Amino acid sequence: SVANALKAAGATDVRVSSDPRAVVNAARIVLPGVGAFAACMNALSSINGMVDSLNRCVREQGVPFLGICVGMQLMADASEEHGHCDGLGWIGGQVTKFAPADPSVLIPHMGWNDVILTQSSHPVVTSGEAYFLHSYHVVVDNDAHVVATSDHGGRFVAAIGKDNMLGVQFHPEKSQRYGLDLLRRFLDWTP
Repeated sequence: SVANALKAAGATDVRVSSDPRAVVNAARIVLPGVGAFAACMNALSSINGMVDSLNRCVREQGVPFLGICVGMQLMADASEEHGHCDGLGWIGGQVTKFAPADPSVLIPHMGWNDVILTQSSHPVVTSGEAYFLHSYHVVVDNDAHVVATSDHGGRFVAAIGKDNMLGVQFHPEKSQRYGLDLLRRFLDWTP
């Protein structure tokens, strides 16, 4: 669904691949994530050379990167989901389970919610309404990396960013016009 949304946003060459060589040759990298943090991280790590290729392209060469949902969470140092699991460590922080004080707040957080920009502007993320589906969220070490927040029984990080890296907790591919506009801006982004 992310590949189709990228095509609808104007991408002309979208490749879904588990080949580290394809990552190395990519002009942009999108890492969607569905499921549990550890399962996603273990899947990446099980592909010989994949984590090294991601680190080289994103951290060293500055290739524009977009992490979606668990793809964003993997950018953090670690997650507590189903026990401790290390992440990519690109943006300092931990992934923790929602723990709202109000028991009427349902977890997982599922549905439409406001995305509130925390910076004066961002080249890719704007304020709007997006579709979320998650039970865990990133708590960053440095608030300067928070691009946007949302609220579900309390404020949480909806988007993080640093240099050429951007992560969104919501699903742009399911967020209709708001999501397609975000993907268009990502395709045009030159960090």
